Amino acid sequence: MIMTSNLKVENREKVGKGISRALRREGKIPGIIYGNKQNPVSISVKENELKAELRKAGFFNRLCDLKLGEENIRVLPQDIAIHPVTEKTEHIDFLRVSENTKVTIQIPVKFENEENCPGIKLGGILNVVRYSVEVSCPASKIPEEFIVDLTGLELGDSIHFSSIKLEDDITPTISDRDFTIASIVAPAALTSEEEKTDEEDTSEEGDDTTESSTEDEGNEKTETQDKNESEGDNKKE
Repeated sequence: MIMTSNLKVENREKVGKGISRALRREGKIPGIIYGNKQNPVSISVKENELKAELRKAGFFNRLCDLKLGEENIRVLPQDIAIHPVTEKTEHIDFLRVSENTKVTIQIPVKFENEENCPGIKLGGILNVVRYSVEVSCPASKIPEEFIVDLTGLELGDSIHFSSIKLEDDITPTISDRDFTIASIVAPAALTSEEEKTDEEDTSEEGDDTTESSTEDEGNEKTETQDKNESEGDNKKE
């Protein structure tokens, strides 16, 4: 299971755009804690501490313990507002969770052991259909990532979600089929199809040229016949 982040936060007694701007000038980021049938709590967190956590992979898939005074609040980061020009963090939302809270979340997919994949060794390409999979699970059991082992896969093989081992209480939101995550495709086969298409196009162009040539010959014959008939009429006269 994933590791838990830790952040120290402060209570915000006043809210509003002016207050938020003042906090950001002090190097603090305004935020809010909500959910779990409790009243929302306005907070602020030091910008440098939040940046340190944001630099770590999987921040939004990782539970976070917020230290608010003497209280520890377990949350899941939900949303973050970024300034469109400066790209600085302006606000962050946290969802309060408990051991039994169920969440719906995107889990990244990681592919391993490409060097042990016969299909890739033969020149095949890993065609990734899904870089992440949405699942429903308890907040306390959020997977950090799904690992797909490519060992032994041949050209044309597909990897389906059923190949990933899950705990019983972790389920994908797509439940009506065993969907594909990736496949090993052969670029040579794709090239062959492209060449076949090019040959068909060339053949069609050749047919057009033949028809045009036949039409031209027919026109020349007609012109010759008209000329001969004209000369015959002159001789009769």
